[in-house]
Amino acid sequence: MAMMRTWRIGAALLVLATGFPARSPAQDASAIVRIDAAPATPVRLSANAMLDRLFAEDVREAMALDPLGALEQGQRVSVQQFALLFTPELARKRHESNARTLAALAQIDPEQLDPSRRISHAVFEETKRNEQALMAPDVQALTAVQPFNHFGGFHIAYPELSAGGSGSTLNSVADYDLLIARHRALRQVFGQAIARFREGMASGITEPRLTVDNMIVQIDGLLAQRIDRSPFMAPARQFPQDFTPADRARIGRELTEVTRRDIYPAYRALRRFLVEEYRPVTREQPGLSAVAGGDRLYRLLARHHTTLDLDPAVVHQTGLTEVVRIQTQMDGVKQQLGFAGPLRAFFDRIRSDPRFHPRSEHELAEGFRSVGRKVDALAPQYFLHLPKAPLHIQSYPAYRAKFEAGGSYAQGSADGTQPGVFFFNAYDLKSRFLTGVATLYLHEGAPGHHFQISLAQENTALPDFQRFGGNTAYIEGWALYAETLGYEMGFYADPMQHWGTLDDEMLRAMRLVVDTGLHTKGWSREQAVDYMLANSGMGRSDAEAEVDRYIANPGQALAYKIGALTIQRLRKEAESALGSRFDIRLFHDQVLGSGALPMAVLEAKVRRWIAAGGRAGYLR
Repeated sequence: MAMMRTWRIGAALLVLATGFPARSPAQDASAIVRIDAAPATPVRLSANAMLDRLFAEDVREAMALDPLGALEQGQRVSVQQFALLFTPELARKRHESNARTLAALAQIDPEQLDPSRRISHAVFEETKRNEQALMAPDVQALTAVQPFNHFGGFHIAYPELSAGGSGSTLNSVADYDLLIARHRALRQVFGQAIARFREGMASGITEPRLTVDNMIVQIDGLLAQRIDRSPFMAPARQFPQDFTPADRARIGRELTEVTRRDIYPAYRALRRFLVEEYRPVTREQPGLSAVAGGDRLYRLLARHHTTLDLDPAVVHQTGLTEVVRIQTQMDGVKQQLGFAGPLRAFFDRIRSDPRFHPRSEHELAEGFRSVGRKVDALAPQYFLHLPKAPLHIQSYPAYRAKFEAGGSYAQGSADGTQPGVFFFNAYDLKSRFLTGVATLYLHEGAPGHHFQISLAQENTALPDFQRFGGNTAYIEGWALYAETLGYEMGFYADPMQHWGTLDDEMLRAMRLVVDTGLHTKGWSREQAVDYMLANSGMGRSDAEAEVDRYIANPGQALAYKIGALTIQRLRKEAESALGSRFDIRLFHDQVLGSGALPMAVLEAKVRRWIAAGGRAGYLR
């Protein structure tokens, strides 16, 4: 799971919606436009130049309409921008911007673009059409009134953004003063979110009670921290070296004061609302099928994450079929591990046998570091380009760990100076597995999320929306595909690690069953957890965290398997068509070279490369 703007993947679906002034229908791809209000001298732009101009304008408007994304990218976000969060005004501006952008894009003929821009045009249009569907009034009536929940919600993302790192910029005294000013506006922002929640209370559209209970626990964990050790005080523990002692002292005092007087009271007010007003009226059923209009919303969210129109019933059956296939392979590996009994009994054995579990956080961390060193040595055999950003390995902060999966990735900075971070979960060690060390690192770290996200954002030849944006099917599909490289790299010659990757593959297959079960078949949380425990060796803590995540983020879990199956199918096509000319490094270059693509765009690109003979640099 890439922690890439995860607070906007939840129910609020604050998708990036940018814009550009609409053009007259009479203007075509070689339209006459005026630049910088020049006196009266028209400049004729080519289709390529028009598209580039559209992208540049789009980036500027995007930063104004996406305060959290701008913070993540190290932009300086004003208090006025920050204070727009969760307001109808921001939703309206995004909707209008999206409409203007699509109108401008319609004036550009893709046939007049060069090959790389043709790809960018297709990605851009797909993204904007997807946003348009999610911005429809009937959809917003369901999503805007659920502004965030426990899975990557704003209330837990804001402390991380405020702590520095993860791409944020705190380089000057002015940066620190702006951070403090934003902190003072947090009460207002939370108040606006509460107003949205109340709209949902009035219309009967609420979060499941489960997600509200989890949010309350998360807030309690944050408020339990001493102010001087809270993430909001982290910037005062890591000042730039050129700050004077006077600046350090003043900023430290003001950060302490704003945390005490503004931030903590804002969190306490949010908690009070959730406990006293919101929780009593929330729905007990976890799935979208319990919400009026939920069936249509689920299909839209599935398309949002997978970029494909899917029939939930077909997806459910695909998952069931995959579960049976993977269990057959598991049966053989369990015998290599010295167990002759039935698979269900081995699931119980692996949960309880100490040899499959870390004895300490240090042992778990060292396992990941060992895999990382081997991947570093082997990567040039599989990739032409490697990320500039280093990759760090660390455990989750204690206040987050209980609600997180086994691992995740937080991207580094676009210039490669700040590292990406592979987070692993050391909470409840008896439920963590040594068997999953290799496959989890390959997915969340290298060559999974770290390679894909870093290579995209470090590629300045791409438009920003390709560098920093993306879709779940591509991002998570690549990471799941990256797990399969462990076979070629030799990691799964060890039955322990082979079991681990099958167990992780089983997880992605079960997601197809459980996500559709929860949101289209009326499954309960308990039914979903029981299914996962019955068909895999995962621990109960992991199973509960996974199910709670699917409840909070409908449709996202489908994208892993859908994306991976697409990439695996395209690789098989390339190997079959190219024969001895197939070069794994060139194939990976094609898949990764244009940023995160919708599945149809990726498929078309790779097939053009195959038709051209699989040569280096083609349409990169």
